[in-house]
Amino acid sequence: MTPTLRRAGPEEDWTTIHRFVLKAFQHMDGRIDPPSSIHRWTPGLFAAEAGAGAAFLAFADGRLIGCLFARPERNALYLGKVAVAAEWRGHGLARALVGAAEAEARARGMNALVLQTRIELRETHAAFAALGFARIAMTRHPGFDRPTSIIMSKSLAGQGRRAV
Repeated sequence: MTPTLRRAGPEEDWTTIHRFVLKAFQHMDGRIDPPSSIHRWTPGLFAAEAGAGAAFLAFADGRLIGCLFARPERNALYLGKVAVAAEWRGHGLARALVGAAEAEARARGMNALVLQTRIELRETHAAFAALGFARIAMTRHPGFDRPTSIIMSKSLAGQGRRAV
């Protein structure tokens, strides 16, 4: 079965999308500190985030198998809540979702994609590095005296130009 990818519209079943992302992010529970912000998200917040920027959904046989939410942030498109169903990981779905975000960023005249991922999730760092992202900064959550996340960027600009 070949996945299909499309832009999310206002009529989406945001409750199903919310449940999907919660399940996809479940592997982080107990691994990252502080806990993921996903536990504070609601279906309405997913709808609002898509409306403020863009969201891309991937389906196989009518079932949601991946998503990516993006919003403009200065001259870059910030990627958030990138999720792929466990059984679809390693099949190029994240690459396709990021490709849709790249096209969106270019259409908006932006020169980079930016994302933030937790310091503990080394497999996530490697996956995004394989898609052309590079670490540009480390940050920490309020109340922490150590880095808790990294910021990664992918330049969409011509060679020799700084992405962000």
